[in-house]
Amino acid sequence: MKMKILFAFAIAAACMLTAAHAQNESAKPPASCSAPVFPGHDWKPASPESQKGWSKPALDAAHAYADSLHDSSVMIVQCGQVVDQWGDTGKKLTTFSVRKSLISALYGIYAAEGKIDINETLEQAAIDDTPSPLTKEERQAKIVDLLRARSGVYHAAAFEVDFQRKMRPARGSHAPGTFWFYNNWDFNVLGTIFEKKTGLKIGEAFYQRIAKPIGMQDFQPGDVYYIGDASVSTHPAFMFQMTARDMARFGLLYLNHGLWNNHQIIPADWVEKSTHANEMVHLGHMNLGGYEYLWWVEYGGIHIPEATLPGMYSAQGAGGHYILVIPSLNTVIVNQFDNEPDAHTSDSVLHAAQNPHQMWDSQFGHLVKLILNAEGNG
Repeated sequence: MKMKILFAFAIAAACMLTAAHAQNESAKPPASCSAPVFPGHDWKPASPESQKGWSKPALDAAHAYADSLHDSSVMIVQCGQVVDQWGDTGKKLTTFSVRKSLISALYGIYAAEGKIDINETLEQAAIDDTPSPLTKEERQAKIVDLLRARSGVYHAAAFEVDFQRKMRPARGSHAPGTFWFYNNWDFNVLGTIFEKKTGLKIGEAFYQRIAKPIGMQDFQPGDVYYIGDASVSTHPAFMFQMTARDMARFGLLYLNHGLWNNHQIIPADWVEKSTHANEMVHLGHMNLGGYEYLWWVEYGGIHIPEATLPGMYSAQGAGGHYILVIPSLNTVIVNQFDNEPDAHTSDSVLHAAQNPHQMWDSQFGHLVKLILNAEGNG
């Protein structure tokens, strides 16, 4: 089924999958890596060794298809080496809902250090909202419920599209922790809680604890900006600008269970929990796969249209921003589509998230299928 549900700036374009998005039946055996390989200051360009086992004509076909969509950039990394790349991989773009997987990594780090207790309730964390305060029951939601998009708090969010407003359940209709809903309120409040608990801005924390240790070439603390509407909610949305080549490093970090050059950057158990689901999430009657700790996770054979493989997971951002991790192939695929907002304002970012000139979920799925067709056919 070719479909696309326009979520808010925060909703990834490719997350709206249906059961008709069947699992790829031609799953290949895992690609073996002799040892983890990590890029130095720069990603090495594709070499005959990194392209070994990949079909160049098939990769060229994938490249041509991406160009036909006016895609911005693609990187394909296997065993830590660039297989192929095209477009401007060094251009910073707003990544929309990819932001959620990025802040999830920070929660893993600071939770392990005891600075954040994810089992703390909103009441214990002194979280409320205006102009409509939270109810007693809503304040019993735990931080972990927000990480799983199951808070049960259906307060209006500072940044959301008509679809979210129309689909948002009535307040008090579900107890905290019992019902999944892709809720911008949850995600925005996670930003507020993080900065309150750590005393750090999100951009600075990400730069110091993740970007620098894994050698991101472009990311700076100022690449996180905030948008919101205090008349709706006191909790603004945070947005990450990032390049494709830095997104690929982040994907490689997760592929290696949070380890980078023998340094455990993100706790391995956090990565494990984030990338494995034990239940199907739904939007109405649609099965969407799994969702854990702000990552979309393959579950029940559902993840990417045309190209789902067991165990894959992804960070997804509206308009065509993806970090797709395929453990069975030791592969990371990054895609960026240039739907950059004209300004860092709520109206501009909202318009960019809903712009019809973007990459749709079915198109990204077909691109991934073309890329996977090249693997193992060299």
